[in-house]
Amino acid sequence: MASWPQSDRREGVRRPIGESLNGPRCEKMLNLRNRQRLRSVDLRLLRRIARALLHETCPKGSFDLAIHVVAASEITRLNETFLQHKGSTDVITFDYAERAGQVLRRSPREPAVAASAESACPVLLHGEIFVCLDEALSQASRYHATWQSELVRYMVHGVLHLLGYDDRESRARRKMKRAEDALVLKLSRLFDFRHLAR
Repeated sequence: MASWPQSDRREGVRRPIGESLNGPRCEKMLNLRNRQRLRSVDLRLLRRIARALLHETCPKGSFDLAIHVVAASEITRLNETFLQHKGSTDVITFDYAERAGQVLRRSPREPAVAASAESACPVLLHGEIFVCLDEALSQASRYHATWQSELVRYMVHGVLHLLGYDDRESRARRKMKRAEDALVLKLSRLFDFRHLAR
């Protein structure tokens, strides 16, 4: 098993979890919040899964990422306010990275490439991912899965959006789904998702 970068131990505290060996510090910030009360979620395990996901998708890049586990009421409000879509959804991703010449998009298996040669540590991910626990519960019964695996799938889906994957057209959606399935499978071999339930 690979060793993953170390992270903060306390909930809600943002601290770097890695740095570049050559040159300036490579910021790796991960903030995880449970903002729902429907189910108790082991945030320490979810943080380890998120770090493994980030290590797999951008091992040499920096990130500043917040992941929020929310209830249907909050994600509905976000969906209607920011996306003008009625009702609840499973995951919403807000990408805050400046795209003008900073990062070339890539697949999760390719190494990170900065557009600028001066950048010793390219910023690959900067954003927020909101995952809905109510939707995870609903979809789990529909797809004969656990709500914990659905929650991880939503987190993977959000990270893929930040990496440039799109699911608006059928061809792009199939490509994203293949990448999502591969990452969820890889993570499921490293972690027992069922332990996310406290």
